[in-house]
Amino acid sequence: MQFSIQHKTSYRYDRPVQLGPHIVRLLPRNDGRQRLLDYQCSVTPHPVLQSNVLDAAGNQVTHLWFSGTTTELHISIRTRIVTVKNSAYDFIVDTPATGIPVAYSGNEQHQLAAYREPVAHTLPRVNGLAARLARKSGYNTLVFLDTLNSYLHTGLEREIRVQGPPQDPELTLARRRGACRDLAMLFIAVCRDQGIASRFVSGYQAHAETRGNRRHLHAWPEVYIPGGGWRGYDPSHASLVVDGHVALAAACTAAGAMPVDGSYYGDGAHAGMDFELSIQTDN
Repeated sequence: MQFSIQHKTSYRYDRPVQLGPHIVRLLPRNDGRQRLLDYQCSVTPHPVLQSNVLDAAGNQVTHLWFSGTTTELHISIRTRIVTVKNSAYDFIVDTPATGIPVAYSGNEQHQLAAYREPVAHTLPRVNGLAARLARKSGYNTLVFLDTLNSYLHTGLEREIRVQGPPQDPELTLARRRGACRDLAMLFIAVCRDQGIASRFVSGYQAHAETRGNRRHLHAWPEVYIPGGGWRGYDPSHASLVVDGHVALAAACTAAGAMPVDGSYYGDGAHAGMDFELSIQTDN
C-alpha cells in the first residue's frame, strides 16, 4: 500500500519566546516492512542548525536548534512511503519462546533489557489481568498476544485525546476507556508482566477513525518474538499490524517516540498546538 502524507504541526505562543532544542520524529522508518520514497521537512522559523541522526532506539530523527525569538513554530512534513508486509504470520517462533514467560537468549536478554522493564512498580490491576489472560491462553505466547489484543479492543472503549502523554495503565483499566496511546501502554504493561519484550510505536494508519475523515496520529505496541522479530499489534482495532500502518518511531517508552519534543523560554508565556494531517492511500 502506498501512503501520501502531509502533516503540519503548529505551535503558537502568546508572547515572544526563545525556542530550545527540538527533536522531530516524523521521518517514517525505512525497513523490511516499509520503504521510504520521498520525505521533505520544512521548519519555520528556519533553524540555525538542523541535523538528521539515528537515535539510540534506531529511529531516524531530526535535531533542530534556533536563535532569536518567535511567536510561532511550524513543522511541515510531506512524505510518500510504501508498506510491503501483507502477512502477520510469516515466521516460526523459536521453540524456547513458544510459552510464557518468553525465554530469550543471553544476547537477546541483554539487548532487550529496557523493553522488559516493568512500566511501574505497583500495577495490581495490570498484574491480575496478565495472570488471567496467561491462564486463559494456556501460557502459549501467540495465543496470549491475540487474547490480550482482543480483550483490550472489546473490553475498553476507544476515545480521541489529541494532547497529553498516555495515562497510567492502571487508570486505563479502571476507566475502561482510553486513546490509542493508552491502550498501547496497557498492552505493553501486560506483556512485560509476562516477560515479553515490548515497545511503543507512533505512526499513521490507512483509515480515519472519526466522522468527517479527521485524521490523527496513531499509536500501537510491538512485541519482540524470537524467530519473528518485532511484531505489531493494534488493540484499537483488534488487528495485527501489516501494510495498513506506517511506523514513525519506536521506543521502550512513549516519550521516546513523541513526534515533536522540545522546549521554549519566556516569562509567563503559554503555548497552543494545532495540526493538519492529510493521508491518501493507493493499493
